Amino acid sequence: MYDIKSMKENEIAQLLQTEGEPPFRAKQIFGWLGAGVSSFDEMTNIPKALREKLKEKCILYSPKCLTKQESKDGTVKLLWELIDGNAIESVVMPYRHGNSVCISSQVGCRMGCAFCASTRGGLVRNLAASEMIDQVRCSGLVTGRKISNIVIMGIGEPLDNFDNVVRFLELVNHPDVLGIGMRHISLSTSGPEGGIRRLAELDLQLTLSVSLHAPDDGTRNRMMPVNRQGGVSRLIDDCRYYCLKTGRRISFEYLLARGVNDSDDHAADLVKLLKGMGPECQPLIHVNLIPLNPVEGAPFQPSDPERVASFERDLIKGGIRTTVRRRMGADIDAACGQLRRRHGAKRP
Repeated sequence: MYDIKSMKENEIAQLLQTEGEPPFRAKQIFGWLGAGVSSFDEMTNIPKALREKLKEKCILYSPKCLTKQESKDGTVKLLWELIDGNAIESVVMPYRHGNSVCISSQVGCRMGCAFCASTRGGLVRNLAASEMIDQVRCSGLVTGRKISNIVIMGIGEPLDNFDNVVRFLELVNHPDVLGIGMRHISLSTSGPEGGIRRLAELDLQLTLSVSLHAPDDGTRNRMMPVNRQGGVSRLIDDCRYYCLKTGRRISFEYLLARGVNDSDDHAADLVKLLKGMGPECQPLIHVNLIPLNPVEGAPFQPSDPERVASFERDLIKGGIRTTVRRRMGADIDAACGQLRRRHGAKRP
């Protein structure tokens, strides 16, 4: 069966050609899919015989919303059931500049970050491009909000599902699908080996966020097993390559955990590490300090507000552009993967 919502217009045309159908139908079908139809019968300008062929050969499925949690700050967390019974999460966040949706890229995750609920139970499977598009579209429909920005920062490591994520980016950017420009899309990665450099070669106009969380191998190994793929030095080399290749900004995410990575020495080491990327990269570097959302069973606790403020001052004093992320959804299952865990993760 073909996942037709993950197909580009030319690929649909090739499929139609094998069925002896005229290629102009591809544009019509692609347009209907971009409009979000839930069945082939809604494609009223497509002959019934062709619709019946498509039903036999193609999957056309939209996720079911299992749970909707709304925070007092307007954040909405959604749990979706996929075609195979697995569940993933999306989060809609209101900002002054519009509504952002944070989407998942995998069912589960293999990265093993100690502070994250998403990785408990490991990776089940990658999401198709269509399943990522559905999160954006259906999040808008369920919440009644127009989605203007996308953050690929939910369950999963996007660069561990590289090809499907790139296909999603191409489709979601298409004017006949959702038409959301690359400059309105952020991708967050822990930096698995080869991923950032491969992304740099595409020279996309998206915003790259890198989950750094520690300036040294000892601390980052403890928090993020992915660091053993070459260490902090390899990750920073990849980020330098990305900056020089694309001229695009990198936002380094730094989650502050009490007594783990939030000392004055950690701040000084972080300044030294980022300054080491060279003067040409400095205008493109930004640090986003993140107050930790506690996860049941995780070994870390949030840093005290005073420590967060002190860490921010140290970075700014060291010449690093720094902000503290506003905490959202604190009164619901805010940390990524928690809602899925409560629901019970299904494996195929």
